[in-house]
Amino acid sequence: MRMRDDCRQVDAPAFVISNVFWATLLFLGAVCGRARADDLFVALNGNNAWTGTVPAPNGQKTDGPFTTLERARQEIRELKRAGKLEKGITVHLRGGLYELTAAFTLGPDDSGSDGAPVVYRPYRDEKVVLSGGKVLGDFRLVNEPAVLSRLPEPARDKVWQTDLKAAGVTDFGDVTAAGQRAELFFQEKPMTLARWPNSGFVQIADVSGGQPFASHGIKGDQIGKFTYAGDQPGRWGQEPEIWLHGYWFWDWSDAFQKVKSIDPTQRVIELDQPYHGYGYRPGQRFYALNLLAELDAPGEWYLDRARGLIYFWPPDDLAKGKAVLSVLPTLLALRETSWLAFQGMTLEATRGTAVVMTGGTQNRLAGCVVRNTGSWGVTISGGSKNGVIGCDIYQTGEGGVSLSGGERKTLTAAGHYADNNHLYQFGRVHRTYRPAVGINGVGNRMAHNLIHDGPHNAIQLGGNDHLIEFNEIYDVCYETGDVGAFYMGRDWTARGTVIQHNYFHDISGPGLHGAMAVYLDDAASGIHVLGNLFYRAGRAAFIGGGRDNVIENNIFVECNPSVHVDARGLNWMRDQVEGDGTLPKRLAETPYQQPPWSTRYPKLVNILADEPGAPRGNLVARNVSVGGKWLNLEKAAEPLVTFTNNLVEKELKFVDAANGNFQLPDDSPAYGLGFKKLPLEKIGLYQHEWRASWPVSKSRRAGHP
Repeated sequence: MRMRDDCRQVDAPAFVISNVFWATLLFLGAVCGRARADDLFVALNGNNAWTGTVPAPNGQKTDGPFTTLERARQEIRELKRAGKLEKGITVHLRGGLYELTAAFTLGPDDSGSDGAPVVYRPYRDEKVVLSGGKVLGDFRLVNEPAVLSRLPEPARDKVWQTDLKAAGVTDFGDVTAAGQRAELFFQEKPMTLARWPNSGFVQIADVSGGQPFASHGIKGDQIGKFTYAGDQPGRWGQEPEIWLHGYWFWDWSDAFQKVKSIDPTQRVIELDQPYHGYGYRPGQRFYALNLLAELDAPGEWYLDRARGLIYFWPPDDLAKGKAVLSVLPTLLALRETSWLAFQGMTLEATRGTAVVMTGGTQNRLAGCVVRNTGSWGVTISGGSKNGVIGCDIYQTGEGGVSLSGGERKTLTAAGHYADNNHLYQFGRVHRTYRPAVGINGVGNRMAHNLIHDGPHNAIQLGGNDHLIEFNEIYDVCYETGDVGAFYMGRDWTARGTVIQHNYFHDISGPGLHGAMAVYLDDAASGIHVLGNLFYRAGRAAFIGGGRDNVIENNIFVECNPSVHVDARGLNWMRDQVEGDGTLPKRLAETPYQQPPWSTRYPKLVNILADEPGAPRGNLVARNVSVGGKWLNLEKAAEPLVTFTNNLVEKELKFVDAANGNFQLPDDSPAYGLGFKKLPLEKIGLYQHEWRASWPVSKSRRAGHP
């Protein structure tokens, strides 16, 4: 957060400036695009028989750049074997659209070294796009009577078709499966697989499966059979594969379900197995998709898998954009590499995750645009000190960045990071538990990210000793309920994380129980929530029965409430904290009574003998709460929680609240209680050579001020 809308320049964090790897890149001229004499070049008009050491073909076309990344990779391996990579190397890609035919895969033989990294980047400022899709052409208006009769009347002179087999595409993927879903993009935006209704949801009228049950006092049915209102599904008799997507029982669990049959007379839909794990209940939300009969609006499309034909109602003249079908699962696969960087490119149109890093160390994706993926933007697992920095990641089918690494048994940190990234429009297809940033393992960091426009959580966390700082998060959780912008839960052992100096604002959820900003769910424990700003952030800091959490030195403005603490482990959740419940099982999986666990988390050592369901050890200190509601405290938790030096006011003077600056002035009474000024000016994105775009505009979802 900048306390302003243009995200102006701030100083880069010291850890970036001092990092040897990036200092080396600067020395090589990789950031500004200057090339050394022994660097390599790749171009669409190149030739793999050339030396690759010349940026463009010479006049006689006897030498010039390579054609493919694979040829450059081969050359680097040969140079490495010959001992000629002491200073590292940069591969410069000339501008253009590179339609990859397979993931560009790199292993240990393709690595750089400390002081001699291997860098792939555009030549100077030329635009380089790595695509996992196929550009489609040869569109013609639909004129086949059998197809026209299935289309809605308004679409019959608007829908175009093209033959995928003629375009060389024979793998049509799956309708809904993560990582396999084929999608159509036009003008760099995802198009909508023909659906009903065109936006939003319809509701289950009643359930009729015949296996009723109740969960948390709410009645439903375990069999996927229900009634609907109206007559629209009666039009779908010729559809070969109908899918529904919905929130079938809880507002925090979505799923795709295949239709087995529709009885339009009784208005009954029966689903194929497997049924949704939580069951179904009246009033819950769903929509139908993969329906040629519902291709009735610009931007919708349909794939006839039997014939290999795409039907598309373009939102604009087809000549004004490229229609691209995603084909490849992945673009970049780094496996046990080290000192390797990809920088400044656009990566797009994958059925799965665009960039996968597994193991290795000191690998980076920097200053890239990652968009239009069927699954995640980037996943990092295993290894150490790998990261994503300065990227714009958006329109992902699932999450944005996943960081997983470190050894929990020894509490050894991985040091992975997501820094200075703009992440938005994530969870586009699979809606829940696909956060902008997912973190697991030990000792990973996310900082200075701008996150917005996601239907469910923005940050999902497991493991230990992570650092979440200087991020701005807003307009998330907008489609779900009982959800947190930051979420973790049901694990006493996932301790040591610090959530500090973040700005959570304009967060709400329409479903049951609404939305939280920091949600420590189901006895999550040992978390430090320090120095954050919460503005119109729902139930802002929520302790759901956990222990040893600290909520300290935060500013809450118009939250409802600012702080919540309950004692669920003493009542409805008792079965999960005692005996063979989930929390004791997870405790037993760790060496919690031995070093380094016993010294790092001494309060865990005797937890089972200390009324484990009780929310002991929680501290709420030196917070400022203005407007809204200060506290929701369950009576059973009241004697177990320490409150000290909190300032609660209906109104309080800020530096410039009207323009979003909630800094406390120097004469604020909060400082007399020990409150420390928040570093609000450091929150959010910062200008840097590795920032994919600048300045960055903070857009808001429709309907928000």
